[in-house]
Amino acid sequence: MLAIAKMLFGSSNDRKVRGFMSRVQKINVLEPKMKAMSDEELAHQTVLFRERLAKGATLDSLMDEAFATVREAAWRAIGQRHYDVQLVGGMILHKGGIAEMRTGEGKTLVATAPVYLNALTGKGVHLITVNDYLARRDAEWMGRVYRFLGLSTGVIVQGLSQTQRKQAYGSDVTYGTNNEFGFDYLRDNLAYHRNDMVQRGHNFVIVDEVDSILIDEARTPLIISGPTEDRSELYKILNGTILELIQDPATFELDEKQRQVLLSEYGSERLEEMMESGGHLAEDSAGLYDPINVSLVHHANQALRANTLYTLNKDYIVKDGEIILIDEFTGRMMTGRRLSEGLHQAIEAKERVEIQPENQTLASVTIQNYFRMYQTLSGMTGTAATEAQEFGDIYKMDVLEIPTNRPIKRIDDDDEVYRTEVEKYNAIAAQVAHCYVKGQPILVGTASIEKSETLSQFLNNYSYKVEQSRTLKPNFASADKKEILKAGEDAYDIVWKSGKGIPHNVLNARFHEQEAEIVADAGVPGAVTIATNMAGRGTDIQLGGNVDMRVQAWLSEQDAAGAEVHQEQLLAKRAQIEAQVADLKQKALAAGGLFVLGTERHESRRIDNQLRGRTGRQGDPGQSKFFLSCEDDLMRIFAGDRLNAMMKTLGVEEGEAITHKLLNGAIATAQKRVEARNYEIRKNLLKYDDVVNDQRKAVFEQRQEFMDADELSELIQEFRQDTIHDLVEQHLPPKAYAEQWDIAGLKERVLALTGLELPLEEWAAEEGIANEEFEERLQSFAARKMEERLDMLGAEQMKSLEKQFLLQMIDMHWREHLMHLDHLRAVIGLRGYGQRDPLNEYKTEAFSMFEALLVNLRQSVTRWLMTMEIRFQAPEPEPEPAFAQQLEHARRQFQEVHLDPLTGQNARGPQLTDDLTPDQRADLPVSALPAGWERTSRNGDCPCGSGRKFKHCHGTLI
Repeated sequence: MLAIAKMLFGSSNDRKVRGFMSRVQKINVLEPKMKAMSDEELAHQTVLFRERLAKGATLDSLMDEAFATVREAAWRAIGQRHYDVQLVGGMILHKGGIAEMRTGEGKTLVATAPVYLNALTGKGVHLITVNDYLARRDAEWMGRVYRFLGLSTGVIVQGLSQTQRKQAYGSDVTYGTNNEFGFDYLRDNLAYHRNDMVQRGHNFVIVDEVDSILIDEARTPLIISGPTEDRSELYKILNGTILELIQDPATFELDEKQRQVLLSEYGSERLEEMMESGGHLAEDSAGLYDPINVSLVHHANQALRANTLYTLNKDYIVKDGEIILIDEFTGRMMTGRRLSEGLHQAIEAKERVEIQPENQTLASVTIQNYFRMYQTLSGMTGTAATEAQEFGDIYKMDVLEIPTNRPIKRIDDDDEVYRTEVEKYNAIAAQVAHCYVKGQPILVGTASIEKSETLSQFLNNYSYKVEQSRTLKPNFASADKKEILKAGEDAYDIVWKSGKGIPHNVLNARFHEQEAEIVADAGVPGAVTIATNMAGRGTDIQLGGNVDMRVQAWLSEQDAAGAEVHQEQLLAKRAQIEAQVADLKQKALAAGGLFVLGTERHESRRIDNQLRGRTGRQGDPGQSKFFLSCEDDLMRIFAGDRLNAMMKTLGVEEGEAITHKLLNGAIATAQKRVEARNYEIRKNLLKYDDVVNDQRKAVFEQRQEFMDADELSELIQEFRQDTIHDLVEQHLPPKAYAEQWDIAGLKERVLALTGLELPLEEWAAEEGIANEEFEERLQSFAARKMEERLDMLGAEQMKSLEKQFLLQMIDMHWREHLMHLDHLRAVIGLRGYGQRDPLNEYKTEAFSMFEALLVNLRQSVTRWLMTMEIRFQAPEPEPEPAFAQQLEHARRQFQEVHLDPLTGQNARGPQLTDDLTPDQRADLPVSALPAGWERTSRNGDCPCGSGRKFKHCHGTLI
């Protein structure tokens, strides 16, 4: 019934799209009106729209006209006109949803319409990209449209100064990466002055490649940290110990599915023996697992993880003596990102590079909670439907699939599964060679740097022979060279006679600087490109090549040669390149378009779909296929043994593959299980971070209020009164007898927190005294002391000190609170063994710790303001003669400028002559003195008017 209803009425997605298409027709009706406007009239629409908003109009009521305005402005500014489906995508973004659009459908242009509409409010619009390159490119490219309409554009990338960041955030439209925006938010909440804050609020945001940022990166929180003590030797010792330990597989248990590793009972015993024999355990400890050795156990576990779970050229690379993490989903380097809790240091010890000090968290926020601060959150990507539930549950965002502008012609072949990796590589090389000879561009997708370089080496060593039937037979470089030279005289065969294998480009994190150039030529007939997932974000592979990139390369060549390029030359060269590209495109189309070859399945179906989406853009033909083996990570972990046994049972010979739709379904099921597991991890992370997030927002909001306040004396007074009240209540309980009072304890705490030495024993000896009177006297003495300090410092100085101490104490206690929460989070799961919900336990404990934070904050502020030592230093007296004042100033600057009163030139050089040796003074010329001065008495006043004796002034020259 559901299938019949879907055929008759369409899916829910189809019905929503039809609803938006009716709005598009209204925009199309306005197009002639916009075309009839001059550039000035079109740009003036921005002013008119803002005036209407000021009078009470809503953004929704302006949408049709605003979208029509942007469409015409884009055509005039950058020569691109929005398709109808692009306007539908823009409407979804404006409504706070996710627009799923295929690769090549122009998502960058889609964003301009909702960005312009929401920027009219003047509250700022943020557009998030996956890397700095795309942020700069889009800000410049689409910025032409915004500037045409009178809007300002800024971009946030690494290396900007505070002033530049503030200016960029002050723009109507701001581009940047999620990390930069998140870290700026954290830094703003560590600032001590409002002027030091750069962000101005969280109004409307569009996240490009929303699945990559809000799903893939959501497991890693953003953390600002500061260094702690150096433990380099400890990391090295533990790394050596663990390396020796894991030589025996019985010492640890590895779970690749969960990415977890633990020492076995035998491994723990061996580690304890090794630590004890090396003298690394604390003195008088009962063993490795004595509480005093908890730090040692923690770092030993981190060394174990570094040596078993983290692989060079897959999870990280070593560049310039530094460990740089690799994003498992995009294959890009995550420069500046470090693993926490000593894990990064363990990897540095493993790779024998310089070990950086471990960091302590100063401020942190998860990706989820940062972006949920925006009033309107929207996003666009080519692959979001598989994660629609997560987007709905966590971000309250609906995913809508937008139909393509032109019908899709791409052919998606069934997967081929081989028994071994070598067999798979053989088949891949044969397919690559076939495409190369055919003149069909091919993109080969790999899962890691290591795999891309392995495949590259395989292709370099690979040779083949082309029979008259053009049937390709795989062969290795060890094959008879004479047999290779018998190949037909095809134009492509010239390359093979050199014995250099299959020509190709490699694109991974090692060569990310060449990404744009490599991708620009990946659509040229016969081009072979091996790429990690990084080629799947923000870069279109255009058949025949990229005209703009080729023009830019030609201009760079001319600039390097020192040749001047005139406008006529540039236009002529561009026309020539366009003709060449058009010809190459026809050849690529005739060969079948871009062939996308996947070398293994990823954990997420979205990554595979992104790879497939590189081909078949804008109705072009294309083909995609995945080559797998039972030794691939996903297959091996989830079904490798069973599948390998089945292939043996079926009698699959070496070099043969099995292909069936049921097999594709089984692989997709395995991927769904991994996706579900990862979703649970992210959801669990968010549940715990929500607890911290409520506290974070309360602290940050309160901190900003304190920072903006002119007067905090009343708050400081409340802190002091509450602190004294708590002390009295703790040591003199309300319903206790006087004999039960802890007077000694109260006296000690009062002295520590207020610096007051009071006769509390005498007060307690008074007959009939109550704890309330005790508190009143303490409050009175404390208030009197603060009044004395206020008189001593002055009102302005005291206000400044109060604000400074309060903000410093908030930061210090919040930092310690985060550390305690991290420790609590690490052990709270053990409560589950006691049949208690760890999350509820965490909430309860975290709330208690937050209450303790507030109490400690009040006490710390009170203690610092009441016990700090105040010293006054008299200012240095200023010499009366102006010349002497200049001299003393010069002396303080460690350099003297002594001007001759007659010539106006420096007569004494860079150093004070008082400090010159007699030999140095003897070398000074007598002619440096004005005429007649040499007859001045050495004990008389110097004629220059300095007020000093002649022998100590100009007289030192003779």
